Amino acid sequence: MERLMGLDYGDKTIGIALSDELGWTAQGLEVIRRTSSEKDMARLRELIAQYNVHGLVVGLPKNMNNTIGPRAELCIAFAESLREIFALPVHLWDERLTTASAQRVLIDADVSRKKRKQVIDKMAAALILQNYMDSNTKR
Repeated sequence: MERLMGLDYGDKTIGIALSDELGWTAQGLEVIRRTSSEKDMARLRELIAQYNVHGLVVGLPKNMNNTIGPRAELCIAFAESLREIFALPVHLWDERLTTASAQRVLIDADVSRKKRKQVIDKMAAALILQNYMDSNTKR
């Protein structure tokens, strides 16, 4: 089975999640603190090679009325850059309310505000990837 990587692309961070080798579950991997496009892409390249990733899933933050706003346009441009740089399939996945869902899970688990801030992006990436995989599972 080919591994997928989920990405939650933000202004300051990129949350990263990885599928298991069977493509059943997604786990948060790490959060890249963005510094420059070159460094961000270099770290992604390392992770793609290390985990033998064959496809990427980028969260697309659509507006609640299903339109594409400025934030979503940035994610689309990021996805296009990933396609060009890594020559891998890149899928955009509607991520509406993903961060809110991740926040609720962490609050319900009684995770401190400081710790939530450190893990929210990779957890959002894991939810994006899990939702994508669940919708594409052949039943």
